[in-house]
Amino acid sequence: MNSIEIKSKEQGQGTIKVAFATTDLSNIDSHFGSATQFAVYEISKVSTAVSKIIKVTPKDTDATVKALLGTDIVYFTNIGATAAAKLINNGIFTIKYKEVTSIDSEVDKLKDMLNTNPPPFIKRIVEKKVA
Repeated sequence: MNSIEIKSKEQGQGTIKVAFATTDLSNIDSHFGSATQFAVYEISKVSTAVSKIIKVTPKDTDATVKALLGTDIVYFTNIGATAAAKLINNGIFTIKYKEVTSIDSEVDKLKDMLNTNPPPFIKRIVEKKVA
């Protein structure tokens, strides 16, 4: 397991970290357990930036969860119950899409939510970071 980290200038309050299970860095198109990489974005009201690409080589759920620590939300096409429980127990919110979905369109939706009326789970994430 290794990652490529990109330092962002926009870290801080109101920024959420979101990971997407992806094969091509453009789409949410992987099952959590078989994902070979996760694209991690930092999203705020005013900016979005890729902050890290996590490469997953061994199929080790614990190692993958550990690599995602500090992430607020993870998206994927499917997940097993044990892996979902491990993410949730580590404070990572999980979102499953049955269909392949564009990462860019989901990032835009999240940015719009932050700028308008975010759902309760996103409000909790932002409030937890400010507290």
